[in-house]
Amino acid sequence: MPGENLSRDEARVRAELLSVDGYEVALDLRSAVGGPDGDGDGTSSGPRTFRSVTTIRFRTARAGASTFADLVAPSVTAVTLNGQALDPAVVFDGTRVALEELPEGDNVLVVDAQCAYSRTGEGMHRFVDPEDGEVYLYTQYEPADSRRVFANFEQPDLKAPFRFEVTAPEAWTVWSNGAEESRDGEVRRFAETKPISTYITAIVAGPYHYVTDSYSRTFDDGTKLEIPLGALCRKGLARHFDADDVFLVTKQGLDFFHDNFDYPYPFGKYDQAFVPEYNLGAMENPGCVTFREEYIFRGKVTQAAYESRANVILHEMAHMWFGDLVTMQWWDDLWLKESFADFMGVFAMVESTRFEDGWITFANNRKSWAYRADQLPSTHPITADIRDLEDAKLNFDGITYAKGASVLKQLVAYVGRDAFLEGARRYFKKHAYGNTQLDDLLSVLAETSGRDMTAWSRSWLQTAGVNSLTPVATYDSADRITELAVLQEADGPQPELRPHRIAVGLYRRAADGDLVRYARAEADVAGPRTVITELAGAERPELILVNDDDLTYCKVRFDEVSLATLRAHLGEMTDPLARALCWSALWNLTRDGLMPARDFVSLVLAFSGRESDIGVLQMLHTWTRTALTHYAAPGWREVGGRALAEAALRELRNAEPGSEHQLAWARFFASVADSDTDFQLLSGLLEGSARIDGLDVDQELRWAFLSPLAAHGVADESAIDAELARDDTASGKRHQVRCLASRPSAAVKAQAWAGVVESDALSNALVEATITGFAQSSQRELLAPYTDTYFSAIERVWAERSIQIGVIVVRGLFPALQDDPATLAATDAWLTAHEDAAPALRRLVLEARDDLARALRAQQCDAAASGTAV
Repeated sequence: MPGENLSRDEARVRAELLSVDGYEVALDLRSAVGGPDGDGDGTSSGPRTFRSVTTIRFRTARAGASTFADLVAPSVTAVTLNGQALDPAVVFDGTRVALEELPEGDNVLVVDAQCAYSRTGEGMHRFVDPEDGEVYLYTQYEPADSRRVFANFEQPDLKAPFRFEVTAPEAWTVWSNGAEESRDGEVRRFAETKPISTYITAIVAGPYHYVTDSYSRTFDDGTKLEIPLGALCRKGLARHFDADDVFLVTKQGLDFFHDNFDYPYPFGKYDQAFVPEYNLGAMENPGCVTFREEYIFRGKVTQAAYESRANVILHEMAHMWFGDLVTMQWWDDLWLKESFADFMGVFAMVESTRFEDGWITFANNRKSWAYRADQLPSTHPITADIRDLEDAKLNFDGITYAKGASVLKQLVAYVGRDAFLEGARRYFKKHAYGNTQLDDLLSVLAETSGRDMTAWSRSWLQTAGVNSLTPVATYDSADRITELAVLQEADGPQPELRPHRIAVGLYRRAADGDLVRYARAEADVAGPRTVITELAGAERPELILVNDDDLTYCKVRFDEVSLATLRAHLGEMTDPLARALCWSALWNLTRDGLMPARDFVSLVLAFSGRESDIGVLQMLHTWTRTALTHYAAPGWREVGGRALAEAALRELRNAEPGSEHQLAWARFFASVADSDTDFQLLSGLLEGSARIDGLDVDQELRWAFLSPLAAHGVADESAIDAELARDDTASGKRHQVRCLASRPSAAVKAQAWAGVVESDALSNALVEATITGFAQSSQRELLAPYTDTYFSAIERVWAERSIQIGVIVVRGLFPALQDDPATLAATDAWLTAHEDAAPALRRLVLEARDDLARALRAQQCDAAASGTAV
C-alpha cells in the first residue's frame, strides 16, 4: 500500500520538524467478543474492527510546514487538527494522515479511527481459544505496527510519554506499559509512561491467568526500589505454567543488571505475558514484556528448553536499558539494542542463574545462526544500511543478534570487562530517554578503555563477512613446536581481515585416554599470518584449537593432524566448551563443502551418544538432519538415513530411563524414522502396546511420534483427528494442521498450498504449521510440480499479504527440496526477470538461492567421497 513503507529519509525530515510532547490513546476493545469467529464483526462485512481515538500533542519547528501521521486502518471517522475538523476522505489515504500548513509551536491532533484486529501477529492480534472459546488480545509492533492500533509518528526517535485508556469486557483484565491507575466499569486508565518509542507500547487484554510476585532492592544510599512482578498466560495453559521459575530468573536478572548497570529499573512494574500465535521469541515492551506461549511447556522438555527461556527472559530484560531507556535513532543502529541484549542475556544468565554453561550454547547454537547469515549474499555490516521499514523487518537476523553479540564478547576481551561495563553505565546516564547512534557508544567506550575504538569499529561493525583461522605448526626433532602461526582468511565480496583476540589451546591424550588441554596462550591476531610466540617449545599436540574458549567470532579450521584426532577421539575431549567448538567447526566444514556430509554423519554416529551437554546434543541432531536432507549425495541418503534411525533407536534404548537424553533421542528417532519396523514401534508407543522403560509418552511427545506416521502415510486423517480429540487445544490444533498437511497425497498438497497462497483465512500460526507439514523431505517427487507455481505466485503474495505472512510464505515454500541445477536455473531466471521487484522480496529469494547453491556444492563434495557423481 502506498505510504506504508516509511523511508529513512522521510523519518529524518519529520524528526527535524517535530517533537512530540505526549499521546493519549483510547481503545474500545469490546468488539473483540461476539459475532462470528471470522474477520467480520457480526454486523457488517469486512474486517472485525475496534474504535481507536488518539490525541497527539506535538510541536513544529517552523510555520507553514507539512508532514503526516501514520495510521494503517480500514477507515477514519474524524480528524481534528488544532480544533479544526479535517475531511478524512481528503487527508487519510489508508496509511497516512496528511498534516498541511502547520503553525510553529504547539499542535494538537485528534484521530478517531476504526482499526482492524489482526490474525497475522501484527498490530492488535485477536485469538479465539478453540478449547473454551475465550478471546485473547495482545499487541506486537516492532518495527512499525503500532500504527495499526493508533495514529502516531511511527519512528523510534520521536519518543513521548503515553497514556492509555482501554474499554474492554468487564470480566477481562487489561495490561499496558504503565500500571492501572483507575477503573470505572469497563474503562481502565493506565499511568503515563516515561518517554518511549511507539514500537514498544503495548496492550494485552482478555481472561488471562495472572500470577503476581514482587522484587525489592535497597541501594547503597539507602533508597529502596520496589517492582511489582506479574506473569500471565491463557487459562488453558495455567496448569502447565511454572510461574515460580519465571519469577526466579526475573529476580536473578534484576539483581544482575542493578549490580552492573548502576541505573535502577525505570519503568515501574514488570509484567511478562505469554501469548498465543506470537511471531517472535519475545518483545521488550517496558513494563509489559510479551513472549511466545511455547515457553510454557506442556510436557517434559530438556534443560536446554529451560535455559533457552531463561536466556530470552534476560535478553528482554537487558532491553529495558539497551533499547527502551536508550533507543537507536533509526533502524541502521538496531544492533545498539539487539546485539547488546543478545550478549547481556547470556552474560547475565551465566553469572546469575543456574545455567552456568550458557556460553556453550551460545558458541554451539547461537553463533551457527550468525555464521549462516554472514555468508549469505544479503550479509551486511552489524551497523547496517536500512533504507526503509521493509529493510528493517528483514534485519532482525543472525548478524544483528548473534554476530553482534559475538563481536561484543570479543570487545570485552579487547577492552576488558570493567571498561565495558563502565562504558555502559555512562551511556545510560548520558542518553537516558534519548536516541543514539554508533558514535555515542564508541565515545564512552573510548573514555573508559583508553583505546581508540575507530579502527576496531571499522573492522568489526562496519564491514561484513566472517574470517577463517587455521593453525600451521612446525616441529623440531624433539617433537617440540618451533613455530605455531595462525593464518587468517576472509571471503565475500569485500574481504576484511580483522583484529582478533584469541586463545590457542594445545590438546593431547592423557594416560586414561582423555583428550585434554595441556597448554594455552592468548594472542592478538591481525593480518594474514600471526605467530603465537608463547607456544614455541611446547610439546607436539594431537589437536590445535584456535579460538579456544570462544573469545572471538570466526570459523575455526584444523590442520590435518588435528582433524584426524577429532575423527578418532572427539568423544574423549573432556572440556564441554572445547568439544562444542569442535563440533561447530566440523559443521562449518560440512556446510562449506570441505567435509563430506557422510563424514559428519559418521562423527555424530560415533560420538554423539557420549555428548553430556544436552543442548549440544540437540543441536547435533538438528545439524545431522540438515546434512542428510540437503548436503548428502542423493544416492547415499537412504543408507545414511537408515544408519541414523538405527543409531537413534540404539541410543534411545541405552539412555538412562527417564533422563533428558532419553527424551532427546526419542524425538530424534521419530524425526528420522523411515522403515516399517520404526513405524510399528512408534505406533506401539502411541497405542500403549510398546514401551521403553522410563519414557513418558506425554501429549507433546505423542504429536512428535504421530508426525512421521502421517508424513509416511501410516496415520490417516481419522487418526490425526482422533489425536486432536485427545488434545483439543490451541497447541493441538497447530499439530493437527501440520500433520494433515504432511500426508503423502497430491490432493493434500494442493489443499495445503491453496490454504496459504490463495487464501488469507489462516492465522499466522496455522500458516506456519501448514507450510511445515507441506515440505517433507521424503516427498520430493510429490512436491516437484510446485517449483514453477512458487515463482509465479510470490510477487503477488508479497503485494497482497502483510510483510510477516509474506516472509513466512516466501521462505517456507521455496523449493529447497528440489535440489538440482534446474531449480537453481529457475531461481536465477526469476531474479533476472524481476529486477524491479521489492528489494526485501528479492533478498529472500537470493538467500534461498544461496542455500540451494551451497547444498549442491556440498552434495558434490559428498559424492566425490564415494567416487560417484551427483
